[in-house]
Amino acid sequence: MYDMPHFKAGDQEEVIAFIKDHPFATILAVSSEGKPVATQVPMFIDERDGSYFLSGHFMRRSEHHLAFETNPHALVLFTGPHAYVSASWYTNPKMASTWNYMSVQASGTLRFLDEEGLLGILKRTTDHFEGRTDSPASLENMEANYIERMVKAIVAFEVKVDQLEHVFKLSQNRDDASKENVIRHLEKGDPSSQYIAKVMKAGKYIKGIHGGQP
Repeated sequence: MYDMPHFKAGDQEEVIAFIKDHPFATILAVSSEGKPVATQVPMFIDERDGSYFLSGHFMRRSEHHLAFETNPHALVLFTGPHAYVSASWYTNPKMASTWNYMSVQASGTLRFLDEEGLLGILKRTTDHFEGRTDSPASLENMEANYIERMVKAIVAFEVKVDQLEHVFKLSQNRDDASKENVIRHLEKGDPSSQYIAKVMKAGKYIKGIHGGQP
């Protein structure tokens, strides 16, 4: 990870908030043959006894399931919108252009959950993303034989996070005039660029806004 001190959040709570705001993550593993495998799944993060845990589910007997059966070490990547930043927008344009983005990497040890744990993950997932517990798509409204087939096809997991790293690269290392100009240009761009401009303008995820040194 591109680890620079000025591209950090003001506190750990902002990193956790970012994960919750961007739950569709990439989980990576290495198979017994040394082959890297990855898949994208929605995940939840919880804190218990001073440690963070990520949870989700994926297809049973797939390459990532098989990889984690032999090697439980997991790397989980959470990303958000990103945007190209032209050096021509700086007060001193004679330097390299760059990219503004936000990313969190969590590494830890994965364990598989039993059927009860899987049903809990499925209920939590549908309730959370449906936004209501009485949705027609909730677990309670699914037919029993469908749930039985689904449980056989997927597996739930939990990752105990050993290390949590992040980069929130939002032009913190530029002078105020350059940052304001970057925001103006990004506001005219695509939705991803506009999102980055909004985050920069609000000072969210930016250490310097919270009294740190940019």
